[in-house]
Amino acid sequence: MTRDIFETRSVTRRGVVKAGAGIAGAAALAPLAGGRASVRARQDGGGDIVFLSTQLTPIEEAEAFRGEVLSGFEGEVEFVPEEIGPFNDRVSAEAEAGTGEVSLIGGQHGDFGSLAEQGLLMDLTDLATELADLGIVEEYLDLGKFGGEQQFYIPWMQATYVMAARREALEYLPEGLTEETLSTDLTYDQLLAWITAINEAEGPRFGLPAGESGLLHRFFQGYGYPSFTGALNTQFTSEGAVAMWQWLQGAWAVANPQSLSYDQMSEPLRSGEVWVAWDHTARLIDAARNSPDDIVMFPAPRGPEGLGFLPVVAGLAIPASAPNVEGARALIRYLTMPETQALTLEQVAFFPVIEGELPGDLGEGIQKEAGAVAATTEDEQALPSLLPVGLGDQGGAYNEVFRNVFQRAVVDQGDIQEALQTEAVALQEILDATGASCWTPDPESEGVCQVG
Repeated sequence: MTRDIFETRSVTRRGVVKAGAGIAGAAALAPLAGGRASVRARQDGGGDIVFLSTQLTPIEEAEAFRGEVLSGFEGEVEFVPEEIGPFNDRVSAEAEAGTGEVSLIGGQHGDFGSLAEQGLLMDLTDLATELADLGIVEEYLDLGKFGGEQQFYIPWMQATYVMAARREALEYLPEGLTEETLSTDLTYDQLLAWITAINEAEGPRFGLPAGESGLLHRFFQGYGYPSFTGALNTQFTSEGAVAMWQWLQGAWAVANPQSLSYDQMSEPLRSGEVWVAWDHTARLIDAARNSPDDIVMFPAPRGPEGLGFLPVVAGLAIPASAPNVEGARALIRYLTMPETQALTLEQVAFFPVIEGELPGDLGEGIQKEAGAVAATTEDEQALPSLLPVGLGDQGGAYNEVFRNVFQRAVVDQGDIQEALQTEAVALQEILDATGASCWTPDPESEGVCQVG
């Protein structure tokens, strides 16, 4: 198998708008009939299944998924959330041994690229055909083919990142912004003016998930860089990149210093330590769910190049060494059913990958998130990016490059250009070692992506 597998370029704006429209309409549609009993009746297969996943790794998400979502499946499932390094190691080791314990794997789009290239995933084309009547978003199915004909993974769920604010923060909005126009007009300059005004009156109330397990690196990769440069790796040291890091220096100066310990922003928002925050939808949902009257949710800001955002598409694949293939296929059928997709949304705030009707009794917190997601995807300036593709076990090292710039240029207030030039060398070494081509929002590359 050649590197042609990475020819899939992007999730287009049209595709995510289509998905976002379904999400936005979810709260208004009639509930599905049947419930969990019909889910059981439509299953085939079963048996013991070890399900290894890079998704739903926080303890609360994993427990909700096991206790509420997987409980409707007829069969014993051992759900094992794992970081990408050990995940790749286990799948590779079992493939090398020719047998193993893992029957199903779940991950982000980029987690599967190197596994598919190495021939470690089964072809699920026939299963995709079988599931065609579910209405899985076509562009997400195309992503699972990595530019070829074989279906290496079945789309499972999707998410993104949004902003959230406590209602008392609205008192300090800059002139010209209202609660309603936060969803359509907010710029990075206005966000900085807003959190600066809050800081002057109330103290540092801006928060970012900069803790060890926080997802701050995704802010740089899918929001800051695309919004300020229109690209990522190819504009890593550009003038636009410097402007983005300068903006972040200003924002960090009025951020709650406890941000360095925040792995998720729900609790700081609920407690009032933070009034304005950015994070993954699954890591904001507790604040929205438990205090819906106190929390406002809206898209990330827009920059000079547009409203950069990161649609997170997760999929389900069967490793070539799977001991229970039929059980894994049955679990995929179960997890992609409308009833289960709705239950997943309700329990862990990952949104459906299927079109069609969803329950009308979703909680107010989920409805708030759905509105923010839809406002993002429907925006005329929306600039979607893919998660890193083709990095294999170097994904952690890649993320660390961005965190290193953050530490040196923002936390330590060092020279931005010097930090970028130093980390650009490390970034290129990672891309060279993996042979990864450029991915959206960078332009398509011939061969290894080149750091700019």
